Amino acid sequence: MGLPEGDTKERALRGLTRALSKARTPYALIGGVAVQLYTEEPRTTADLDVALASYDDIPRAQLTAAGFTHEKRFVHSDNWRAPGKEPRKQRVAVQFTVDALTPRAVARAETFRVRNMRVQVATLEDLVLLKLEAAEEPQRRPSKRLSDLRDVLALLEEHLELDARIPDARRRVAQASLVATRTRKRRS
Repeated sequence: MGLPEGDTKERALRGLTRALSKARTPYALIGGVAVQLYTEEPRTTADLDVALASYDDIPRAQLTAAGFTHEKRFVHSDNWRAPGKEPRKQRVAVQFTVDALTPRAVARAETFRVRNMRVQVATLEDLVLLKLEAAEEPQRRPSKRLSDLRDVLALLEEHLELDARIPDARRRVAQASLVATRTRKRRS
């Protein structure tokens, strides 16, 4: 469990957590990096996903001072790019997300120690619920939805106690998988 040695996101994660801490911004790491912290199997991801209680919580001044650049606000995220001299596409993307479930995930976040960093991470239960919500989003690309479902299955397989805490999780995975697969076939 954890970030593999030499992970390309480590420098960006360190700068991000410093900026969030300096601003005293409550947050919860979600997405692929959070899944990676809870599972034994490596999880490839190119970005850092951060849940907030409100978009007003984004510490714009601290992020800008740390070299992060704001890119664009989308329906489901506010996107930034990590500092660096590399071309834009090679720098780590940071996506802040706010939805109905994120305030709870932020309030319940757990502290992880990752290479001398203190990182707030969504609880297992909240991470599964957030991933299920993303997988059930009809406007989301089928490939992204299927990736979220794979993450949920990996978490359920490694943490069997989740079956009792989220009894409908496996049914929701099966249902969302069918919908995503059908949508993917129609688009092909």
